[in-house]
Formats: sequence, C-alpha cells, structure tokens
Amino acid sequence: MGIPFRQQASIALYLMKQKLKGNKRYPLVLMLEPLFRCNLACAGCGKIDYPEPILNQRLSVEECLEAVDECDAPVVSIPGGEPLIHKDIVEIVNGITARKKFVYLCTNALLMEKKLKQFKPSPYFSWSVHLDGLKDHHDKAVSQKGVFDRAISAIKAAKEAGFRVSVNATIFDGHGAEDVADYLDYLIELGVEGATISPGYAYERAPDQEHFLMRSRTKQLFRDIFKRGEGKKWPLSHSSLYLDFLAGNQQYQCTPWGNPTRNIFGWQRPCYLLNEGYAKSFKELMDETEWEQYGTGNYEKCADCMAHCGYEATAVEDAFKNPLKALWVSMRGPKVTGEMAPEIDLSNQRPAEFVFEKVVEEASETLPEAPVKKKREAAAAAGR
Repeated sequence: MGIPFRQQASIALYLMKQKLKGNKRYPLVLMLEPLFRCNLACAGCGKIDYPEPILNQRLSVEECLEAVDECDAPVVSIPGGEPLIHKDIVEIVNGITARKKFVYLCTNALLMEKKLKQFKPSPYFSWSVHLDGLKDHHDKAVSQKGVFDRAISAIKAAKEAGFRVSVNATIFDGHGAEDVADYLDYLIELGVEGATISPGYAYERAPDQEHFLMRSRTKQLFRDIFKRGEGKKWPLSHSSLYLDFLAGNQQYQCTPWGNPTRNIFGWQRPCYLLNEGYAKSFKELMDETEWEQYGTGNYEKCADCMAHCGYEATAVEDAFKNPLKALWVSMRGPKVTGEMAPEIDLSNQRPAEFVFEKVVEEASETLPEAPVKKKREAAAAAGR
C-alpha cells in the first residue's frame, strides 16, 4: 500500500464515525478545484475548454477553506487546471493541513521545482505529480516534449527536500499492458511513495474522443497489466478491491458523493467527471442531487466509467463491510484469469443529455464578473 499508516488510521476512524452516526452518504475525498487555467493542453482533458474570462476566475483562500470545513472529508485533492498557477496556493494548502486534513496537490510539475521552497514537508501534505507513463508516452499524452524530464527532476528534488511524493496516471486505449507495467516498475526505481492509476473518463469536451477505453477493454487491459506485476511491489495507492474491480472481478456501482467537487461555479453535480449543474452548498449537493439518475445502467454517460474518483469510495465501503474479502484480495492480488463478474445491464439507461453550454452559462451568472452575462449585454448593446 502507498498510503501511510497515519492516513489509513485517520480514514478508518472517520469511516467508523460515519457508521455510528448512521450516515448513508458521506464524502471521502474533496476534489477542490481552485481554478481551471492550466499551462498544458492535454488531448484527453475536459477541464480546460472554457472561455477566457472563466479561465481567469479563481476560488479565494476563504472560499477554499470554507469548502473544506463544509464538506469535512478527511482527504482533500487539489486538481485543476494547474493549481501552482494560483497565487495563493501555498496559503490554501497550509490552511488545509492546519486542519489536519491530508492534502494531495495534483500538478503537472512544470512549476514545481521553482515553487518547492514555498512549501514545507508535512505528514499531511503530498505532491501528486501527473505522470501518464514513461517519457515518450507521457510527452505525447500531454502534447508537449520535455515535460516528462521536468516532472522527474521535480520529483527527485521534492524527495531530496523531504516531501512525500506520489504520482497519478490516466490510462487510455492504445497504452499497452507491457508499457504500463514498465512504467510501474520504473516507479519502484524512482522511489515515489504512492501511485494512482485509472482509466480515463470520456469527457464530451476533450479534444481527443477516439482513445477512451470501453468497459470490457478496460477490464482485460488491467488483467494484462496485473499479470506482469505478480511478485512485484508496485506502489499503488488504491484499495485492493478497486484494483480487483478494474480487473473485472467485482460488480460495483459508483459512489459519486464519495468524491464531491467544489470549483469556481459551486458544488458540481453529480461528480468530478460529469458537469450537469451546481449546488450552492455542500448540503444542497448531498440532499437535492438526484443520485439515482446517475451511474452505470442508469445514465448513458456513465456506461463506460471505471474511474477511481467514482469507484474507490465504493471499494472502501465494500472493504469496510467485508474485511476478510478485502484482506484476501490484498494478499493474493487481483484475479487475472477466469470468468469476470457479470456486467451491469445497460438496457434501461436514460440517454445522454448534452447540457454543458447551458450549465456553464447559468453558473457563470453567479460569478463576480459574470463573464457570459457581460458578453451577452455587450452584444445586445452593439445590436448583435
């Protein structure tokens, strides 16, 4: 496991408290997106396709810490955009770690070495460097040469300075099992403390729509990857049952409220990957989102999703209910042969609704500068 004992114990205590309170739905990881702006334009990203005025928006330090307090999840992941672009990111991180929440600052590492001295090592803080594979593959995935070398240099500098460092990879169709296994072998040599690995979600706004994995292809690919890892100690940070799910041995529904997202528009419905509306508060998100409308078998957009932000919380819940099953899978590793778990029936799923523009326009009206509203007013004034 790539998760320190302190963090495991804290999460276990948090889960027990939720059970004692009788809470049916509760967050595990807050996805805090303080901005959408990025210094890369990856082909598989669906987060940066916003108008310029929206890319210029930022969550304030106060808004970020209010979200952390409101949600109260034990872990806070800060993706983006590129969070190191945010001028107050150090203050945001320090405010969260002061609350003894475990922070993962997700970065493409282009600015990491430059800003390293602004941060302090802490058991509550970890860098999470985006690294999709070995050099050629990663540079192709992020559409820019030289990024892999800069990321590796930053990882080594951070480790030398005493920081915890993990990496995260998104896997798309065309990334062979042998290549992924070589990448995971390299992570042992690199000495990172943890690694997350997840099939990419088919963002409807991503520039590259041809390389998202179908569900059946995902399962076979991960079986082929895990076959090559037998006997090795890859530093994967996932629960054993999520890895078993990726290999097709568990039939799970996602737990979208397990990883709620707060960004410049508010609390995103229903999850980090889908953008179908916003709630003004975390309570409104939890109480008024029609959760049963989403998930594999319920909604066409969810049919092929197996991303960790949707299913890790499900696997953790299953492990809490079935500790012996989780222990057994942890000891033997994911099953890589034999029959897979039955797939969820898709025949009754509701069709996809393409509401991105409408949702963004409505949400933009609530922003301080209201960029869409101003643009519309300017067009009306000009008689267009």
